[in-house]
Amino acid sequence: MVSSPPYRSLLRRLLGIIVVTCSAIHSTSAKPPDTTEITRLQVFLDNHHFSPGSIDGQYGTFTKRALAYYNTQQQRKPSDWRTAHSLSEQQVPIAFVTHQITPEDQRWIGTVPKDLGNQAKLRALPYTSLVEYVAERYHANQRFLQRLNPQLDLDRLKSGDLVVVPNVKHVFRIEAMPRSKRYRAHAKRVDCYAFINTKQRMAGLYRGTKLVAAFPITHGRAQFVPRGDWKIQTMLTTPSFRWDERMLKEGQRSESFHLLPPGPNNPVGILWAGIYKPGIGLHGTNSPETIGRAHSAGCIRFANWDAIRLPKFLCPGSAVIVR
Repeated sequence: MVSSPPYRSLLRRLLGIIVVTCSAIHSTSAKPPDTTEITRLQVFLDNHHFSPGSIDGQYGTFTKRALAYYNTQQQRKPSDWRTAHSLSEQQVPIAFVTHQITPEDQRWIGTVPKDLGNQAKLRALPYTSLVEYVAERYHANQRFLQRLNPQLDLDRLKSGDLVVVPNVKHVFRIEAMPRSKRYRAHAKRVDCYAFINTKQRMAGLYRGTKLVAAFPITHGRAQFVPRGDWKIQTMLTTPSFRWDERMLKEGQRSESFHLLPPGPNNPVGILWAGIYKPGIGLHGTNSPETIGRAHSAGCIRFANWDAIRLPKFLCPGSAVIVR
């Protein structure tokens, strides 16, 4: 455990404001925004590293929380949705674009057996369908993609098909993912830290007292991720995962485990940031639509498209504060 930062009380005040006011966002709207307007806002927030989670065209809990965090950074009232809507119209004039399925896309699709022993025999855990691949690439909810593309059977996508998707700036490009890259401490990032709010299921990233990003998370049980102040020990891309049932249930390693290969369908996703003991850390996921909506057996999970952004702000040596 590391010593408490001197600005912890400021964080409490900032996050206290968000807790009180985020539920009031949009309560004064005379006319509910339509799907395109909401998608535009979600894309705008995502572009600024304030993630609403899976983009779904709905004004849900995590869109409201992302907006509250963004407004806090901008020193506005957390409930000021009008300014953000106006800015999103200026900065994201086109809410949707199309993605054309290519043979290169199909290289990332394969079969993932349910049996863990058989998974451990594979070289990688790929996407299991093109719709899963496209949804993660554009940070989108799969059901939302079907609504946007009623003319397509998304379970039978093929080369040449055009899929309407949200116009996100930070497209998740699995083909550009560095393999087994280990990050080192960096002077410009080591002073950044993550504040994990387990009540809100949000991770706020700070540089000093300045909020710079926020992402939805799923946190593990307190017995596995004790509340306190920790430091990132290691950070690497495309990790393997040691699946150990005793570790997942009791927090203790056993000699009976499966070593699952890397890939987007690895249970810890495409990035691992260990914080204080083997098996505990911040990481990606193979189930992005459960982020913020389910408890984890352990650790702190992010959608892969958010997890890969963590090294922009954090590195080994950065503090992780869990409350």
